[in-house]
Amino acid sequence: MAHSLQRLIVGDDPSAWAAAGFAVDGRTVALGKTVIELTGSAGKRGIVGWALDGITTDIDGLPTVIVPDHHQPEAVDHPNMAFAIDHVVVASKDPARTSAAFGAAGMDERKFITLPGADGRDRQQRFFWAGRVIVELVGPATPEVSEDAGSPAAFWGLALVSANLEIALSTMGDSLGEPKDAVQPGRKIATVRTKDLDISVPIALMSPHVANLGEPEPTS
Repeated sequence: MAHSLQRLIVGDDPSAWAAAGFAVDGRTVALGKTVIELTGSAGKRGIVGWALDGITTDIDGLPTVIVPDHHQPEAVDHPNMAFAIDHVVVASKDPARTSAAFGAAGMDERKFITLPGADGRDRQQRFFWAGRVIVELVGPATPEVSEDAGSPAAFWGLALVSANLEIALSTMGDSLGEPKDAVQPGRKIATVRTKDLDISVPIALMSPHVANLGEPEPTS
């Protein structure tokens, strides 16, 4: 599939992800067709870059790297039963601007939702495909008017698909919250307590898609 997500670069120590129930190979974690590269906690934290097949430039400030020798990783059995990335969350103070940047890079917007915010201001969710991974763009429905209103988009967090949340819970113990109903009917979601593990990326584990395990639909 066009522009598939090949790699995510994360500023965390491999030991932290191992403690969260991931099978870490050196400095990498394989999830579906994507490799998560862990660069350590001494430098910049969080998701610091990504590689998308066929895209060679940054997208509205999202650092994009090129992996010329990318090979689809082999399936790995993770103790937390994770087997794929459901979606990558990107935050923007001007979602329309960032959506246009995605479009210019060849990633068309597939779905658009406006929701009421807790602060009384409407929020937007815009969805794009990166192969089988969803990119969920979130931000205010009306662009913010502030000193940093023109700041670039930023990576925020990850939702991963786990084959069995009950096994994940038994494996991770207090490092995983209790599963609860997700927005998408028939699915459950549980939050990884990443701060306790010194993981700098918000992570949630979700149960598999009900209708078709291989073709996720945009959701949050």
